[in-house]
Amino acid sequence: MAVKIVISDPKAGKTYQTELEQVGVLAGKKVGEVIQGSLLNMPDYELEITGGSDKVGNPMRKEVEGSAPRRLLLTKGVGFKPRFKGERRKKRVLGRTISADIVQVNAKVVKYGSRKLESIFAPAAEEKTEGAPAEEAKPEEKKEETPAEAPKEERPAEESKEEKK
Repeated sequence: MAVKIVISDPKAGKTYQTELEQVGVLAGKKVGEVIQGSLLNMPDYELEITGGSDKVGNPMRKEVEGSAPRRLLLTKGVGFKPRFKGERRKKRVLGRTISADIVQVNAKVVKYGSRKLESIFAPAAEEKTEGAPAEEAKPEEKKEETPAEAPKEERPAEESKEEKK
């Protein structure tokens, strides 16, 4: 099962996404631990695990021991956003240890390497930009036709109202 790794770059304020074929490389690591970037083809980099989630979307919490899901009474923090002051609610969260159930792992760069992150993840960014212009061209054509028709219908109605007065 593939695992998505979301890497945030605090200096640039950007995030990059990569995928690992197996979670076995990260199994047993905990939130807050520092891992070597060479595991993700990022030599000389060090990454700190900041969290993650399972296939349902339940988040990992740093203060929960183990990897099993638990229902906690939460007032704030990861996994719960209160709607009003003082609200508490039971929510399902995961422990801080990475297991086979984890689908996404979040990490941030702690130590930078010799190559820039943009150059490491550049091929993935170029693939996305190649398909984008074709998709954008189609909605633009539709937008041009729609506004041209709408004002024609409204103008005669406005003129007739002025003539009646």
